[in-house]
Amino acid sequence: MTGCQTVFDPVRVVLPTQFGEFDVTAVEVRPGLVYLALARGDLTDGAPVLTRVHSECLTGDALTSLRCDCGIQLRMALRRIAAEGRGVVLYATGHEGRGIGLINKLRAYVEQDGGADTVDANLRLGLPVDDRSYTEAADVLRELGVVSVRLLTNNPDKVHGLEKAGITVERMEPLRTAAHVRNVGYLRTKEQRLGHGDTAGEELPGPAIPPEAVDLIGNVDPRADRPYVVLKYAQTLDGRIATGDGDSKWISGEEERALSHALRAACDAIMVGVGTVLRDDCRLNVRLVPGASPLRVVLDSTLRTPSDALLFTGLDDGAAPTLILTTERSTEADRSRVRDLGAGIRVLPESPGGVDLKAALQQLRAEGVQSLLVEGGAQVITSLLGAGLVDRIVVGTAPRIIGAGTEAVGNLGVLRVTDGIVLRNRSVHLTADDVVTAWDVG
Repeated sequence: MTGCQTVFDPVRVVLPTQFGEFDVTAVEVRPGLVYLALARGDLTDGAPVLTRVHSECLTGDALTSLRCDCGIQLRMALRRIAAEGRGVVLYATGHEGRGIGLINKLRAYVEQDGGADTVDANLRLGLPVDDRSYTEAADVLRELGVVSVRLLTNNPDKVHGLEKAGITVERMEPLRTAAHVRNVGYLRTKEQRLGHGDTAGEELPGPAIPPEAVDLIGNVDPRADRPYVVLKYAQTLDGRIATGDGDSKWISGEEERALSHALRAACDAIMVGVGTVLRDDCRLNVRLVPGASPLRVVLDSTLRTPSDALLFTGLDDGAAPTLILTTERSTEADRSRVRDLGAGIRVLPESPGGVDLKAALQQLRAEGVQSLLVEGGAQVITSLLGAGLVDRIVVGTAPRIIGAGTEAVGNLGVLRVTDGIVLRNRSVHLTADDVVTAWDVG
């Protein structure tokens, strides 16, 4: 290796991961500075190698922070390379916070909390916007036999940095991620001020990340006593969310369902009533787009959620924890059963309809939930609307008519049209099959 000041002997080992086995090469390019290469297949045949140079991000990679998209991109890259059977993820330590280090990155977060974007936060602290170099990364790649890459990145500076250091970049392949309300400003700043590619990744095959998902949620402004609440449901043109027998799969088309998953990925938590769990055995995770799965919340006053529910099985890769909100009507035996399955239990006051909704929302807000997506069922939707606890409604309307069935919204006690709930600030999104509308409530 030619570019590094000091190179210690590489350490090589096989590392089994959830994405399969990788051949790992660790290279100490300078004392205390290690680059870790996770490789699959033959990298020395001269053909362009699918490559991710991943800048170290403790908060995103290990702690699953939602302030950035780093952890999601790392897992996407490992998954892509494992699927292809050939490639390398080069984990670049020393790149924390675009090279300013962990402590300074956290200081920059404080500036961002005060209103600065990710660029101005660094400048306010007298720090460079981006202090990374890719010379050592290029040296490590050459030692692995890599001279030409297909680079998994949205950042053109990585392309220029590797090319300047002698690595041929055959093409740049964006890594698409679904935005979260907590990182959408960060992502847009990277696009607008740092020249990063659109995270929708239109150049790649497969379902696109709906860029309107975060915009459909509206201006998230949680209150002191509850999260910002978004109702989301899919209905037929005649206003049904299920047939008379309870069948709801699938009312909407594939693109609308992907949009629904992008909305999940955009929020801190997703909530349903136990009736939805019993009827649909829903996972409530993010699968149709690459994004973080939110905290899963179930309103279950008597703990009827079965032990074999998919919410508990762990089959949904990367899912967040499950939290059951119950009442004193549940038994201690059932609470222990649910805790043993790894879910959280909160015992709250009850109302005539089950768990008291105001208490439920207050509990979630106290636990740090700022944005809550509610997907049903009809009783929960109706109760939240009736109690004035909804900030935004997002409705996917499918070109189907089924006649008698389950209505999305039940009796609100409205006797005159003028007394109905007023919706404003309309937003409309068209998918291939459906019409998605979003409105502020009140």
